Amino acid sequence: MFFKREKPRVPTFGERMEELRKQGFAVEPDQGGMRASKNGCAAVITDQGNGAVKVAKAGLLLGKEIGALVDAGFQKYWLAPSGVRAAATAEHLKALHNFEEDLREALGLISLYNEALGTVNELHLYDRVQDRDRGVPRRPWER
Repeated sequence: MFFKREKPRVPTFGERMEELRKQGFAVEPDQGGMRASKNGCAAVITDQGNGAVKVAKAGLLLGKEIGALVDAGFQKYWLAPSGVRAAATAEHLKALHNFEEDLREALGLISLYNEALGTVNELHLYDRVQDRDRGVPRRPWER
């Protein structure tokens, strides 16, 4: 007697988008993928081929743009690609966390323990490390 394990069925990108619609997400085309939005949060989902998907960026909707979460050391805020800023409140962070968990579940993705603990910042812009992300910072004597 030999037992044969059945191969798990991997849904296509279209089937995953249809499942998102069934779960109450608004799905529409976006740059390079599809935008899924719900409860004021949105994410861009791209097809990686062979049924794999990638959640490219998730954040709060600021108008028609997706704002990235930025940690400025003293406060968290949302930053849209156009430069629009909005303060991040506890309600926003809870909404984003719930949105990401619902999105992963609807897409059939694995929810990792460290990602399920809370929200993750896209950028860290602390006052004391000014210009850190722009190469060699200016020295005090060069100002």
